[in-house]
Amino acid sequence: MKKLLEKLASPNSRTLYPRESAKDAQSQCPPLETLPNININNPVDCLCERKPEFLIPRRGQTSLLLHRGETAKDEQQSLHSLLPLGEGGRRPDEGLKETGRLACSTTQAAAKAAFTLAEVLITLAVIGVVAALTLPGLIKNHNERAWATAKDVFEKRLEVAAKQMNTEEKLAGYSSTIDFVNELKKYIKITKVCDSNHLTKCFESKILTADGQEVDASNLRTSSQMAKENWGTETIGVQFADGVGALIAYNPNTDQQPFNNQFSATAASMAILYDVSGYKNPNTLGKDVNQNANVTDLGCRISPDLVGGMCITKILAPVTGYSPMTLTECGNAVSEGIIGINGCNYDPDYWAGAVKACGNINKMPTRTQLHSLAVYLYDNAEISQDRGFSYAKLNRDKAAPFLAIPSSYADNRFYIWTGEEATRVGAYYRGFYNDYTSINYNYGDDANRGANFIAVCLK
Repeated sequence: MKKLLEKLASPNSRTLYPRESAKDAQSQCPPLETLPNININNPVDCLCERKPEFLIPRRGQTSLLLHRGETAKDEQQSLHSLLPLGEGGRRPDEGLKETGRLACSTTQAAAKAAFTLAEVLITLAVIGVVAALTLPGLIKNHNERAWATAKDVFEKRLEVAAKQMNTEEKLAGYSSTIDFVNELKKYIKITKVCDSNHLTKCFESKILTADGQEVDASNLRTSSQMAKENWGTETIGVQFADGVGALIAYNPNTDQQPFNNQFSATAASMAILYDVSGYKNPNTLGKDVNQNANVTDLGCRISPDLVGGMCITKILAPVTGYSPMTLTECGNAVSEGIIGINGCNYDPDYWAGAVKACGNINKMPTRTQLHSLAVYLYDNAEISQDRGFSYAKLNRDKAAPFLAIPSSYADNRFYIWTGEEATRVGAYYRGFYNDYTSINYNYGDDANRGANFIAVCLK
């Protein structure tokens, strides 16, 4: 019995044991009549007894709890079969009737119910690991659902506005994108408009294609750079009231069908690139950035449909954009076969440096592809593909991405390397002048010529 009492009693409190004087306890215990209904929610944990030999745990073990509204006498009776304490088999409730005194001591059960520090730390660690494994996936799924919902809502609102313009015969007849946008503002709330020279004030400056290629939005200044067709219009940046930023190029050849409810007004009138998250990341096509079917492959500086299907991803200036290879470097590259060139004979070699910058000769345009580029830049289908001069007027607006590349000739002409070697020691290039264009080849070592040739890299 003594061991049982020691197990129930707190080691930090005084416990009455058999044969200890009841007088020692009575001075510490309140009268029984002051606690007629002992509540288990009372913060005081007690052991109740009449004599030292009769202990009644008031809280702690489930089988020894006083229930709400239960008296000490009721508990004594329920404990009779569980704790037959006392001398001579005397019933515990008889002792309570005689003295009406209680002695209290904190039980050890509550302490035993607590977790150790090690258990708490282990639990937290497990929770942390589970959270680290599951939260990224949950957040990703949430973001994707949010972007998809925002995309659907925006496209529906824009289509409703465009259809209303179509119904009122306000969809067609504009010669510029800005005129179209000024009319569009009457049908859908637009809070900001940016001209083609300040597109990034309305739209994120850099976006990523699905394969991770970075696109500079400031380069999408005309329909020829953003749309699949060259409509001859400028690109305008807009911000809608719901926070969506967009780039719009208008199609001046738009038809309108005011009596056709099935007419897709948005697809007929514009190429639009829009970001449903505004300036927030990830600014990636297929996620928060989307486009309609009229937008070209944005990884291309010029729509592939306009230049023989080639996708120009980079336009690199000599020296600052790419560096020439030394004869030793070029020889090593030939030996390893990593960039596809056949031989090196000059030091330095600018053409070899251009090939290295693009990654391989098959990442540079062929003579046929540069011919398609010339037809586009000169607005003349009669440009010759072979060597010789073809006289025509260079469209400087279309040629702006190339004329913007720094070189000593950029004010009135530029040269673009091909990936084709004319001989073992030379490579073909095309020259683009104000009044004519021609195909030729160069050895890449002339500082006055090779050092001013542009490297155009393809997708």
